[in-house]
Amino acid sequence: MLGASGVGADPLALLQALAARRSVDAHALRPPAPPPEVLQRAAELTLGAPDHQGLRPVRFVHVGSEERAALGELFARAAAATGRDASGVINARERAFTGPGLLAVVVRIRDDVPDVPPYEQWLSAGAALMILLQALHLQGYGAKVLGGRAARSEVVRRAFCTEGEQLACWIITGTRDPAAEEPKPPDMRRELLTDWSPAPS
Repeated sequence: MLGASGVGADPLALLQALAARRSVDAHALRPPAPPPEVLQRAAELTLGAPDHQGLRPVRFVHVGSEERAALGELFARAAAATGRDASGVINARERAFTGPGLLAVVVRIRDDVPDVPPYEQWLSAGAALMILLQALHLQGYGAKVLGGRAARSEVVRRAFCTEGEQLACWIITGTRDPAAEEPKPPDMRRELLTDWSPAPS
């Protein structure tokens, strides 16, 4: 049974599940990766992110296992273009095989919408990214966001993006190894919620 908010009969259990999500390092991710239907559902849920004027600034690109070698060559070219030595190029190539599942996060930030400044569009993209991570978590999969040189490389960007888009980051995902060390809980020392007090006039 759903309430007026669309939340099920046990919202506390759902909140506890959401609170348990942590980024999972690559060494703690094992096959299987999320299947296409899980990724599709997670991507569709991101449409619920706050999005002033419905710009949809973010999309996700799945890199299949058969495409990893081609991605590795792109990473190697990008590394060579920056002057990295042979071992650096090899390491860059191997990074394409990180994690059982891999998604590229592609963002389009528009500067022709005066009512929606770039920072609002980035907030929307970030909210969509978090929804996708939580959706994967709730469906039983671990994930982590990665950046790095490859995400900033023009060689790699052109392979994933159309004009006006940028490659924001990568998401690695898979099944969390139950034998892996539990991720550290968040640091709760910082005050996250305060009441505003207007300055005396």
